[in-house]
Amino acid sequence: MENPDLALPTQWKPRVNPWLIAMTVALAAFMEVLDTSIANVALQHIAGSLGASADEATWVLTSYLVSNAIILPLGGWISSLMGRRNFFVLCISGFTVASFLCGAAPSLPILLLCRVLQGTFGGGMQPMAQAIMADSFEPHKRGQAFALYGLVAVLAPSIGPTLGGYITDNFSWRWIFFINIPVGIVAFILVMRLVEDPPWIKADPSRLRNMDYLGLAFLAIAMGGMQIMLDKGEENDWFASDFIRFFCFLFIFGMVGLVVWEWHKKDPLINLHLFRFKNFAICCFLMMLVGGVLNANTVLQPQFTQQLLGYTATTAGLALTAGGVTLVFMMPLAGIATGKIAARWLAVIGFTMLVFTFRYAANITSLQMSFAQNSWLRIVQMLPLPFCFISITNAAYVGMPREQSNQVAGLINFVRNIGGSILISITNAQVTSRSMWHEQHLQQAMLPGGIAYDQQTQALTGMLGRSFGAPNGGAMALAQIYHQLNQQAQTQGYQDVYMELSYATIALILLAFMLSKNRPGEGAGAGAVH
Repeated sequence: MENPDLALPTQWKPRVNPWLIAMTVALAAFMEVLDTSIANVALQHIAGSLGASADEATWVLTSYLVSNAIILPLGGWISSLMGRRNFFVLCISGFTVASFLCGAAPSLPILLLCRVLQGTFGGGMQPMAQAIMADSFEPHKRGQAFALYGLVAVLAPSIGPTLGGYITDNFSWRWIFFINIPVGIVAFILVMRLVEDPPWIKADPSRLRNMDYLGLAFLAIAMGGMQIMLDKGEENDWFASDFIRFFCFLFIFGMVGLVVWEWHKKDPLINLHLFRFKNFAICCFLMMLVGGVLNANTVLQPQFTQQLLGYTATTAGLALTAGGVTLVFMMPLAGIATGKIAARWLAVIGFTMLVFTFRYAANITSLQMSFAQNSWLRIVQMLPLPFCFISITNAAYVGMPREQSNQVAGLINFVRNIGGSILISITNAQVTSRSMWHEQHLQQAMLPGGIAYDQQTQALTGMLGRSFGAPNGGAMALAQIYHQLNQQAQTQGYQDVYMELSYATIALILLAFMLSKNRPGEGAGAGAVH
């Protein structure tokens, strides 16, 4: 395959220190990633303030995710239209303005409209930040840059609920949007002063005349159908609901149409031909599952501690803090390792550690878990992720033409977010399903006549009867026993899901061995492999 890099300058370096550029774009990306999770704990406050129901308030999350998912893979095409830096600046400006409008929204419909705008502009920030980092660093230093980006991508969703809970409890839910304004202004000024496009990124406004409207329509239909199906599936009993089946049909129709149309389109919005590069295709699949594991972990543990251990949203978030501190130390180490160890082996190491992490989570999760144990569990969960995230991100650029870096970044971030949405829905559904299974089996062992059951019932009846009267003691004893049974069943449901994730991760180890061999530090244009 002809290497298009040969016609371009052999080496390009930005005017300023690339680490200043990396920290600048990471600041903007952190602001955007944070907003994917910061509103989760404020939904009840938003609903009460705007006179909406709890179900209606969940569209505050869904509307953002849908618009975000539509724009994520389009970053490469839009940046070729107007230049990457210009597009990045537009995204920062639009996101900041939309954040102000979200905080000032007087009603739920206006808030939803503003969230769509916020998600639209935010969708271009992650891939552009990653692409700017990739092009600003020499290949052998790229792993360290991706360590900084990985810290943003992994840490922001972890602290989002904690920060959102603190702001909502102590100030107002509107400030979870207003805090983006000063960050956005600083990011705008720094990007304008420090970031520049490399010579192979050429703005071509003429491409607007050949806008792929049908491809955009297919993408919007597919992503809208998928996100609504996943977000609303559990509360509508999944495919027993005509509502969910309709959006499932939209997702399948849109995705099939998108793939067929974009594959044959001369100037597509999404360059699906990149999937002909075997390494890139494998990296996308692995990254989708890494994103899924990350987001599922971030949801499962706080959910368990709040539902079964009685933690507040703020306390549940604080239990994740130690994991964030762990990432601060592990991400740079993993970034350095990427320049010394081949991506394939780093991915294998990371996924192997992840298997043991899930097994450990299944064994330690119980109703007697202390706060210290929760914090330690989060530390253990975070240790493997830098090796998985950075090695896969770095490997995705190996052998790729460097003028395709925008498309590569857009697709890698796209599949990571899609994986997060899918695995959050699957794991939540599995927790419910396995909890019901365990509840049925525990009930069979708790029938009158059983020695343990009768002893527990008599003891509780006597104790409660002394406080609330003999006639009420028996009924209250049965209610308390059922509550204990329900809690134990839910705990076992979480344990089962962690074990299932460990089995799925074993498959990722095998898939990681299929990554093409590369020299540590090898970068774009270094021998494409189909």
